[in-house]
Amino acid sequence: MTLAQPVFSRRSALAALGGFSLVAACAQVPEIAAQPEEQIAGIPVSQIVEGYGLLEDEGFRLPPIPPRYLQGVNRRMLIAYPGTQRAGTIEIDPNAKFLYWVLPDGMAWRYPIGVGIEGLGLRGETVIQRKAKWPGWTPTANMLRRDPELYEPFRRGVPGGLASPLGARALYLYRGGRDTYYRIHGTNDLESIGNSGSAGCIRLFNHDIIHLYEMVPNSTRVIIRSYNESVRIEGAAMANRGIELAPYIITPEELFNGESGHRADELASVSGRG
Repeated sequence: MTLAQPVFSRRSALAALGGFSLVAACAQVPEIAAQPEEQIAGIPVSQIVEGYGLLEDEGFRLPPIPPRYLQGVNRRMLIAYPGTQRAGTIEIDPNAKFLYWVLPDGMAWRYPIGVGIEGLGLRGETVIQRKAKWPGWTPTANMLRRDPELYEPFRRGVPGGLASPLGARALYLYRGGRDTYYRIHGTNDLESIGNSGSAGCIRLFNHDIIHLYEMVPNSTRVIIRSYNESVRIEGAAMANRGIELAPYIITPEELFNGESGHRADELASVSGRG
Protein backbone atom coordinates (compact mmCIF):
# COMPACT_ATOMS: atom_id res chain seq x y z
CA MET A 1 0.00 0.00 0.00
CA THR A 2 1.42 3.35 -1.01
CA LEU A 3 0.87 6.41 1.17
CA ALA A 4 -0.11 9.53 -0.68
CA GLN A 5 2.55 12.29 -0.49
CA PRO A 6 1.38 15.77 0.40
CA VAL A 7 1.40 18.07 -2.53
CA PHE A 8 2.52 21.71 -2.01
CA SER A 9 1.68 24.17 -4.65
CA ARG A 10 3.83 27.28 -5.31
CA ARG A 11 0.97 29.37 -3.91
CA SER A 12 0.90 27.44 -0.62
CA ALA A 13 4.70 27.75 -0.28
CA LEU A 14 4.56 31.51 -0.72
CA ALA A 15 1.75 31.70 1.82
CA ALA A 16 3.84 29.78 4.31
CA LEU A 17 6.80 32.11 3.78
CA GLY A 18 4.52 35.09 4.11
CA GLY A 19 3.30 33.80 7.47
CA PHE A 20 6.90 33.39 8.64
CA SER A 21 7.68 36.93 7.60
CA LEU A 22 4.67 38.22 9.52
CA VAL A 23 5.80 36.40 12.66
CA ALA A 24 9.33 37.77 12.26
CA ALA A 25 8.02 41.29 11.75
CA CYS A 26 6.06 41.09 14.99
CA ALA A 27 9.10 40.04 16.99
CA GLN A 28 10.55 42.83 19.15
CA VAL A 29 13.88 44.28 18.04
CA PRO A 30 16.04 45.41 20.95
CA GLU A 31 16.44 49.22 20.98
CA ILE A 32 19.96 50.62 20.94
CA ALA A 33 20.24 53.32 23.56
CA ALA A 34 21.49 56.63 22.18
CA GLN A 35 24.88 57.51 23.57
CA PRO A 36 24.98 60.89 25.35
CA GLU A 37 27.09 63.49 23.55
CA GLU A 38 30.51 64.13 25.01
CA GLN A 39 30.68 67.33 27.04
CA ILE A 40 33.54 69.54 28.16
CA ALA A 41 32.87 71.66 31.24
CA GLY A 42 29.17 71.04 30.73
CA ILE A 43 29.15 72.16 27.07
CA PRO A 44 28.27 69.59 24.35
CA VAL A 45 31.24 69.22 22.02
CA SER A 46 29.08 69.99 18.96
CA GLN A 47 28.21 73.40 20.44
CA ILE A 48 31.76 74.57 21.19
CA VAL A 49 32.64 77.55 19.01
CA GLU A 50 35.85 77.21 16.99
CA GLY A 51 38.69 79.07 18.64
CA TYR A 52 36.98 79.05 22.05
CA GLY A 53 37.37 75.45 23.14
CA LEU A 54 39.33 73.83 25.94
CA LEU A 55 42.71 75.56 26.10
CA GLU A 56 45.86 74.48 27.93
CA ASP A 57 48.10 77.47 28.55
CA GLU A 58 51.22 77.90 30.69
CA GLY A 59 50.11 75.10 33.01
CA PHE A 60 46.55 76.42 33.36
CA ARG A 61 43.42 74.94 31.81
CA LEU A 62 40.81 77.31 30.41
CA PRO A 63 37.38 75.73 29.86
CA PRO A 64 35.44 76.38 26.64
CA ILE A 65 33.48 79.62 26.52
CA PRO A 66 29.73 78.91 26.53
CA PRO A 67 28.27 79.72 23.10
CA ARG A 68 25.66 82.09 24.59
CA TYR A 69 28.47 84.63 25.13
CA LEU A 70 29.68 84.34 21.53
CA GLN A 71 26.59 85.33 19.58
CA GLY A 72 26.73 87.62 16.52
CA VAL A 73 29.70 90.00 16.57
CA ASN A 74 30.75 88.92 20.07
CA ARG A 75 33.62 86.74 18.87
CA ARG A 76 36.95 87.45 17.21
CA MET A 77 36.85 87.84 13.44
CA LEU A 78 39.34 88.52 10.67
CA ILE A 79 37.70 91.31 8.65
CA ALA A 80 38.41 94.10 6.18
CA TYR A 81 39.61 96.92 8.43
CA PRO A 82 37.09 99.80 8.41
CA GLY A 83 39.28 102.39 10.18
CA THR A 84 42.10 104.76 9.27
CA GLN A 85 45.02 103.66 11.47
CA ARG A 86 48.22 102.26 10.02
CA ALA A 87 49.21 98.61 10.24
CA GLY A 88 50.72 97.54 13.54
CA THR A 89 48.32 99.69 15.57
CA ILE A 90 45.72 98.68 18.11
CA GLU A 91 42.56 100.75 17.74
CA ILE A 92 39.98 100.56 20.52
CA ASP A 93 36.37 101.52 20.01
CA PRO A 94 34.95 101.75 23.55
CA ASN A 95 31.48 102.60 22.24
CA ALA A 96 31.03 99.71 19.79
CA LYS A 97 33.01 97.49 22.20
CA PHE A 98 35.64 96.41 19.69
CA LEU A 99 39.44 96.21 19.64
CA TYR A 100 41.17 96.13 16.24
CA TRP A 101 44.66 94.80 15.59
CA VAL A 102 45.45 96.36 12.22
CA LEU A 103 47.27 94.13 9.69
CA PRO A 104 49.41 95.22 6.70
CA ASP A 105 47.04 93.91 4.01
CA GLY A 106 43.97 96.03 4.72
CA MET A 107 42.64 93.42 7.11
CA ALA A 108 42.34 93.43 10.89
CA TRP A 109 41.57 91.11 13.73
CA ARG A 110 38.50 92.41 15.51
CA TYR A 111 37.92 91.35 19.10
CA PRO A 112 34.84 92.05 21.24
CA ILE A 113 35.69 93.83 24.49
CA GLY A 114 34.16 94.82 27.79
CA VAL A 115 34.81 98.41 28.85
CA GLY A 116 34.89 99.48 32.48
CA ILE A 117 34.36 103.04 33.60
CA GLU A 118 38.12 103.49 33.63
CA GLY A 119 38.34 102.27 30.06
CA LEU A 120 35.78 104.88 29.05
CA GLY A 121 38.12 107.49 30.52
CA LEU A 122 41.01 106.42 28.31
CA ARG A 123 41.76 109.06 25.67
CA GLY A 124 44.30 109.82 22.97
CA GLU A 125 47.34 107.64 22.30
CA THR A 126 49.25 105.30 24.57
CA VAL A 127 51.99 102.72 24.01
CA ILE A 128 52.31 99.14 25.20
CA GLN A 129 55.49 99.13 27.23
CA ARG A 130 55.07 95.94 29.24
CA LYS A 131 53.41 92.58 28.70
CA ALA A 132 52.70 89.80 31.19
CA LYS A 133 51.36 86.26 31.11
CA TRP A 134 48.95 85.29 33.87
CA PRO A 135 49.56 88.52 35.78
CA GLY A 136 48.63 89.10 39.39
CA TRP A 137 46.36 91.98 40.39
CA THR A 138 46.32 94.44 43.27
CA PRO A 139 43.63 97.10 43.73
CA THR A 140 44.96 100.63 43.48
CA ALA A 141 44.80 103.15 46.31
CA ASN A 142 42.03 104.89 44.36
CA MET A 143 39.99 101.70 44.26
CA LEU A 144 40.42 101.12 47.97
CA ARG A 145 39.42 104.67 48.79
CA ARG A 146 36.36 104.85 46.55
CA ASP A 147 34.90 101.40 47.19
CA PRO A 148 36.46 99.80 50.28
CA GLU A 149 33.63 97.27 50.69
CA LEU A 150 34.35 95.83 47.26
CA TYR A 151 38.16 96.00 47.21
CA GLU A 152 39.39 95.95 50.82
CA PRO A 153 39.23 92.12 51.00
CA PHE A 154 41.77 92.06 48.13
CA ARG A 155 44.15 94.71 49.52
CA ARG A 156 47.04 92.27 49.46
CA GLY A 157 46.34 91.36 45.88
CA VAL A 158 45.45 88.28 43.89
CA PRO A 159 48.30 86.18 42.48
CA GLY A 160 48.43 85.32 38.81
CA GLY A 161 46.28 82.39 37.79
CA LEU A 162 42.72 81.43 37.00
CA ALA A 163 41.38 83.63 39.82
CA SER A 164 43.18 86.83 38.78
CA PRO A 165 40.88 89.62 37.51
CA LEU A 166 43.51 90.39 34.86
CA GLY A 167 43.02 86.96 33.32
CA ALA A 168 45.52 85.14 31.16
CA ARG A 169 47.43 88.15 29.77
CA ALA A 170 47.84 91.87 30.33
CA LEU A 171 49.17 94.63 28.09
CA TYR A 172 50.26 97.67 30.14
CA LEU A 173 49.71 101.09 28.62
CA TYR A 174 52.20 103.91 29.08
CA ARG A 175 52.31 107.54 28.02
CA GLY A 176 55.51 109.58 28.01
CA GLY A 177 57.35 106.71 29.67
CA ARG A 178 54.95 106.63 32.65
CA ASP A 179 52.46 103.93 33.54
CA THR A 180 48.90 105.15 32.95
CA TYR A 181 47.46 102.27 35.04
CA TYR A 182 45.26 101.40 32.08
CA ARG A 183 45.39 97.79 30.92
CA ILE A 184 44.20 95.61 28.08
CA HIS A 185 43.64 92.27 29.77
CA GLY A 186 41.72 89.02 29.98
CA THR A 187 38.73 88.43 32.20
CA ASN A 188 36.71 85.72 33.90
CA ASP A 189 33.58 87.91 33.77
CA LEU A 190 32.29 86.57 30.46
CA GLU A 191 29.06 88.55 30.64
CA SER A 192 31.02 91.82 30.58
CA ILE A 193 32.26 91.30 27.01
CA GLY A 194 30.21 93.52 24.69
CA ASN A 195 29.00 95.59 27.64
CA SER A 196 30.08 98.37 30.00
CA GLY A 197 31.01 97.77 33.62
CA SER A 198 31.40 99.81 36.76
CA ALA A 199 35.07 98.91 37.11
CA GLY A 200 37.99 97.73 35.02
CA CYS A 201 39.73 98.78 31.84
CA ILE A 202 39.63 97.03 28.46
CA ARG A 203 38.71 93.36 28.86
CA LEU A 204 38.84 90.49 26.38
CA PHE A 205 37.87 86.87 26.64
CA ASN A 206 40.94 84.99 27.90
CA HIS A 207 41.01 83.04 24.64
CA ASP A 208 41.16 86.33 22.72
CA ILE A 209 43.84 88.07 24.79
CA ILE A 210 46.04 84.98 24.35
CA HIS A 211 45.42 85.13 20.59
CA LEU A 212 46.30 88.85 20.48
CA TYR A 213 49.24 88.76 22.88
CA GLU A 214 51.71 86.89 20.68
CA MET A 215 51.14 89.20 17.70
CA VAL A 216 51.55 92.50 19.53
CA PRO A 217 55.09 93.66 20.42
CA ASN A 218 56.10 96.24 22.98
CA SER A 219 56.03 99.81 21.61
CA THR A 220 52.72 99.12 19.84
CA ARG A 221 50.60 102.27 19.54
CA VAL A 222 47.11 102.11 21.07
CA ILE A 223 44.57 104.60 19.71
CA ILE A 224 41.13 105.30 21.16
CA ARG A 225 38.36 105.90 18.65
CA SER A 226 35.99 108.76 19.51
CA TYR A 227 32.23 108.38 19.71
CA ASN A 228 31.73 110.44 16.53
CA GLU A 229 34.22 108.25 14.69
CA SER A 230 32.44 105.18 16.00
CA VAL A 231 29.11 106.43 14.66
CA ARG A 232 30.66 107.24 11.29
CA ILE A 233 32.49 103.93 10.93
CA GLU A 234 30.28 101.43 12.77
CA GLY A 235 26.87 103.12 12.54
CA ALA A 236 24.76 104.63 15.30
CA ALA A 237 23.28 101.34 16.53
CA MET A 238 26.65 99.60 16.86
CA ALA A 239 28.25 102.71 18.40
CA ASN A 240 25.80 102.31 21.29
CA ARG A 241 26.22 98.56 21.70
CA GLY A 242 25.83 96.89 25.07
CA ILE A 243 24.41 97.71 28.46
CA GLU A 244 25.88 98.92 31.73
CA LEU A 245 26.30 96.07 34.19
CA ALA A 246 26.18 96.29 37.95
CA PRO A 247 29.39 95.54 39.86
CA TYR A 248 30.31 91.90 40.20
CA ILE A 249 30.61 91.00 43.88
CA ILE A 250 32.74 88.07 44.97
CA THR A 251 34.43 87.22 48.25
CA PRO A 252 38.04 86.03 48.47
CA GLU A 253 36.75 82.61 49.56
CA GLU A 254 34.53 82.32 46.49
CA LEU A 255 37.28 83.63 44.20
CA PHE A 256 39.97 81.22 45.32
CA ASN A 257 37.59 78.26 45.50
CA GLY A 258 36.47 78.81 41.92
CA GLU A 259 32.92 79.65 42.98
CA SER A 260 30.61 82.23 41.44
CA GLY A 261 29.85 85.62 42.91
CA HIS A 262 26.92 87.82 42.01
CA ARG A 263 26.14 91.22 40.57
CA ALA A 264 25.05 94.00 42.88
CA ASP A 265 21.36 94.82 42.78
CA GLU A 266 22.01 98.47 41.94
CA LEU A 267 24.40 100.07 39.48
CA ALA A 268 27.39 101.71 41.07
CA SER A 269 30.45 103.55 39.87
CA VAL A 270 33.92 102.57 40.95
CA SER A 271 36.61 105.09 40.16
CA GLY A 272 39.70 102.90 40.57
CA ARG A 273 41.48 101.50 37.54
CA GLY A 274 41.96 97.79 37.21
